[in-house]
Amino acid sequence: MQRNHQLYLEQLACQRGDQILFTDLTLHWQSGDFVQIEGHNGIGKTSLLRIIAGLAQPLHGEVRWNNLNICKQREDYQQDLLYLGHQAGIKPELTPWENLHFYQQIGACRQGNEMLWQALEKVGLLGREDIAAAQLSAGQQKRIALARLWLSEAPLWVLDEPFNAIDRNGVAILTALFERHSAEGGMVILTSHQEVPSEKLRKERLEKYKFLGNDE
Repeated sequence: MQRNHQLYLEQLACQRGDQILFTDLTLHWQSGDFVQIEGHNGIGKTSLLRIIAGLAQPLHGEVRWNNLNICKQREDYQQDLLYLGHQAGIKPELTPWENLHFYQQIGACRQGNEMLWQALEKVGLLGREDIAAAQLSAGQQKRIALARLWLSEAPLWVLDEPFNAIDRNGVAILTALFERHSAEGGMVILTSHQEVPSEKLRKERLEKYKFLGNDE
């Protein structure tokens, strides 16, 4: 994995409806960083992650990946990015195995059935791999999405509340994976209402920037 990636947030401002959530946000992260975005409810953590992922546009400012605006390199940037939001983002008519096989074909992924089976085992879905995702619980559907983490070779992981509905052991397993990814030259940016058990974690609190919004 390339180890010299740079992510710049330059003078970002975000608006939701008629409310300015935050403004004048400038940050710089690089390969090896493991970052948690903190802040009170309604401050715009999810909105910020969606801007970083290219799914929403800032009111002003820009996001640069390796010194180029992400809007000018959409295809390359999407290949370098794994984004997991609140929604599982899976195909309900496909089984867990089929969902992950499909992801292997379209993403920057470790290939091969052996890797796929290992990913299913990591998230506790062995034995349910042939059941349509629509017939699984919301928590099991989320595990299908999380299994992508064990397949992904994308350097940048942007994760919105990845620990929701995950037990303490699962949190420890995911945290170890995030630490490994960053140690190998990747970059992990996440939000979490839970405590992340890692000494390698770097925290950024949105409140230290200029905000005009209020708590929800």
